[in-house]
Amino acid sequence: MSKGLFDKILDNMFDAAWVGKHGEKLTERELRLVKLFGRKGKVLRNVYVPKDNEETSEIDVVYITQKGIFVIESKNYSGWIFGDEGSLYWTVMLPNKMKNRFYNPIKQNQTHIKWLEQYLNDDIPLFSIIAFSERCELKKLTINSEDIHVIKRDRLYATVRSIWNSAEDALDDEKVDLVYKKLKSLTKVDDAIKAAHIESIQERYKKREETPAQQTETTDTIKTEEIEPSPDVDVSDSNSDKCPKCGGDLILRTAKKGENAGKNFYGCSNYPKCRFIQNV
Repeated sequence: MSKGLFDKILDNMFDAAWVGKHGEKLTERELRLVKLFGRKGKVLRNVYVPKDNEETSEIDVVYITQKGIFVIESKNYSGWIFGDEGSLYWTVMLPNKMKNRFYNPIKQNQTHIKWLEQYLNDDIPLFSIIAFSERCELKKLTINSEDIHVIKRDRLYATVRSIWNSAEDALDDEKVDLVYKKLKSLTKVDDAIKAAHIESIQERYKKREETPAQQTETTDTIKTEEIEPSPDVDVSDSNSDKCPKCGGDLILRTAKKGENAGKNFYGCSNYPKCRFIQNV
């Protein structure tokens, strides 16, 4: 049975929140293979790094090793992926030719690394990896920086191995344990911090000029076939593209039909499993 078929079965059996977490677990599983072949390290998932505005930046997966910290952003799209390192948005095209935009994951991980570096306040090498699901095809990507790695998840072992072999040792075992304990404390956040993180995501999508009538309007009935990609819209923080309901990626869309025709909104990439809608 192929991974693609297996993922489709999972999508039908479990809800969107489970599927999102499953992707991160698969990334963690690939890292076990890395450890098995001698490149040992410690793995943490869902690390809430504090920012200087009392909010948090959530990192999907970190791998703490003697070479440094691998900061991994996990994406679970299916379809064809198109993107450029410098663009604000990338595009995913589904088999039915529908195109949607999502925030540039390279910029997203750069923000994660920025706050992680500030939090650690130490000279520790940080390696950026964007790991997409095996269900997608990285059709056309323009990446010029050698220190940025955009891959499919099944290439994670080879990518870590390549970085490992070219990097100098930076941490001894004692320092690895120290960093692990420091970051592990950021995974055990209470519900209040998680709620604040979700609230900050929601608030970031609210348009200040929105009228009271628009605020009460719902777009839950918009169907997938009624949307199309929207023009680029500036996003002030890369963490704002996470669905607060299931943790999936939020995609900028435009309603094509009905009362909301022409209006932009953010819809969850796990639709129809997750029907979260946020007006812009």
